[in-house]
Amino acid sequence: MEKHVQRLLNRISIAAVISATLLLLLLSIQTPQTCFDPSDPNPKPHMRFPKSTCDFKPRAYTTVEKRNRRIWSTKAWAVAVASYASFFETLRSRNHIANHSHVLVVSAGPGHAVRALRDAGVEDVTGVELVESPPLVSRADPHNLPFFDGIFDLGFGAYLDLALFPARYVAQIERTVRRGGVCVVAVAECGAEEVAEIVKLFRKSRFIDAESVVLAGERRTRIVMEVES
Repeated sequence: MEKHVQRLLNRISIAAVISATLLLLLLSIQTPQTCFDPSDPNPKPHMRFPKSTCDFKPRAYTTVEKRNRRIWSTKAWAVAVASYASFFETLRSRNHIANHSHVLVVSAGPGHAVRALRDAGVEDVTGVELVESPPLVSRADPHNLPFFDGIFDLGFGAYLDLALFPARYVAQIERTVRRGGVCVVAVAECGAEEVAEIVKLFRKSRFIDAESVVLAGERRTRIVMEVES
């Protein structure tokens, strides 16, 4: 009786394997069905689905220029850029920045700060972020900046509090700023004790000042350090 049951189970297993193999073979050779008309020679961009798994060529749905025009025309973009413009104007009034300054913006996002600086007449502005956003922002790791030592007059890190390794983040900005230049960082709004802890991250700079600011609609604390060595 047991041998009879075992033979039956073996047959069922073999049949299942054969069925699965045939199903996989069928799926591999069959063109997937999609919800667009295959006869349409010019389908709309959002309907250009691949006809098979071999159809993997990238399809650009929009150009960088069109994407930027869409982003830069929004109210949110204008408000954010205006807030950064006011922020940098304060730094200019304290002689931390001028039109001839070489400025580095780390964690630049889509480029609000870069746009504000360029609109204000600053001639040399470099924006970097983990994800590039041309033409304003290039791709670079804030924890390993691809720049020589001491080549910038001002280094600005807009989101130190979001850095994976804050000490490394600060050290990289500090390394790329010349002696006598300034490092400016912003964090979520905080008090004197938290500011003191952040200041300790800087190994080659002295504390200048700290104040509350509004950047892109967020209340933050801005800290300025002057590089001494």
